[in-house]
Amino acid sequence: MKGLLVSGFTAIGAGSGAMLTLHAGSDLDPWHAVISEYAWQAAGWLLPASLTLFAVGSALIAEAMRRAGMSRWIVLLLLAWGASMFLIGAFPTDRPGVPLSLSGGIHRYAAFAAFVMMPVAGLLLAKANIRYAKAVRVLSTVALGALLLVVIPYVVRMFGIPMSNEDIPAGLTQRVVVVTELAVLALAGMSMLAHSVRRGVAPALA
Repeated sequence: MKGLLVSGFTAIGAGSGAMLTLHAGSDLDPWHAVISEYAWQAAGWLLPASLTLFAVGSALIAEAMRRAGMSRWIVLLLLAWGASMFLIGAFPTDRPGVPLSLSGGIHRYAAFAAFVMMPVAGLLLAKANIRYAKAVRVLSTVALGALLLVVIPYVVRMFGIPMSNEDIPAGLTQRVVVVTELAVLALAGMSMLAHSVRRGVAPALA
């Protein structure tokens, strides 16, 4: 199990490095530009690469949790989050000003699904009283709050009410969601790693 967790952390770390490299080489404003827009930058290939690595890391940590006897719902949520990350990278968003395409639709709804699933998994993990449960609960709550701010502009525009991107910085709120969710995933893995190092195997949690 320790090997799965270490491999999962490695994948998440490599994915984070790819994401930071992509941001460092771009001239987009991270305060307002959402992460999906980086796919159209010169090094845009780093975006699907990063998301795929996140998906792999999530799958490895989920498998470690399955072997440790963690709740099947938590395992399924982590696997579904990883699958959503892969879909987000495989189906890029549309360029600004272009009508919503099939690829853009899959990208959008996969992102929304992922943004919801990880905080729910985190709250379930906190309820199971894993190590770092308090931090996981706080991060999951912050992620849900930031997700609400991400969704508000879309809902407001659905009712025909104009809303500028300046009103709520979409880039900032989206990044808060992504960072907190990756932190939840990392802490979930660290909780299992701590048990495996101390006891040789993580305790079963229903």
